[in-house]
Amino acid sequence: MGSRVRTAIAVAGLLLIWRGSPALATPPQVVEVPAGPAFVQRPGEAQIPARQGQSLIPSTLLRTSKPGRMQVKLSNGRQFRMGGDAKLKLAGAGVELLKGSIIGWISPSITNRRPFQIRTRLATASIQGTTVFLELNDDTFRVFSWEGAVQVRTKDGEEFTLQSGQQLLLDLKRQLDDTRGRVTDAIEWEPPAPMANTDIDRRMKGSALINGFSTPLDTLPIIERELGTSAAPRD
Repeated sequence: MGSRVRTAIAVAGLLLIWRGSPALATPPQVVEVPAGPAFVQRPGEAQIPARQGQSLIPSTLLRTSKPGRMQVKLSNGRQFRMGGDAKLKLAGAGVELLKGSIIGWISPSITNRRPFQIRTRLATASIQGTTVFLELNDDTFRVFSWEGAVQVRTKDGEEFTLQSGQQLLLDLKRQLDDTRGRVTDAIEWEPPAPMANTDIDRRMKGSALINGFSTPLDTLPIIERELGTSAAPRD
């Protein structure tokens, strides 16, 4: 059996599973791609440019390169925006962030409050009707609550709760094992701390994930009320 036939059978099987599950009746789709480069790679296939309205399936890889960014809506109504040099994988009802930056949120109009989980190799952030920002690169791992409570569980089992305006920041350069050049097994986590108001205001007005799309975040009014700041003026 040729590789193309095997790939077609595997993709067809994933689609049957997806469509056969009542909870996942509507597949995820790309909502907007305001700037490229941005790519979609379905399992077993080559990556293709991301486009608005594109349907996705489980285990799809999404990638952007500066200044690229895109917004995706999952089958359960959860949404996220990714941008810059970012890469992630759709993983069940959540996503796995491999690198880069992401904002995830649950619309206030959604009644199903099951957690939206964003996993990374260091920790998992869970939200229930809140807005969270994650950043993972070679130097930094950051979780920031734009509004509401964000639960974070590290790979070692430590648990933290972030409130509006708080961040969990890990300096990966300080955690490097000099003899092996990789993150040590015993990571020293600092507790969540509030971000300075000036930094919050700067991030709000300068964020391409907040301001670089045709429509505002569903939760933007809540963010502005919670943090006492506003997004950049829209044209």
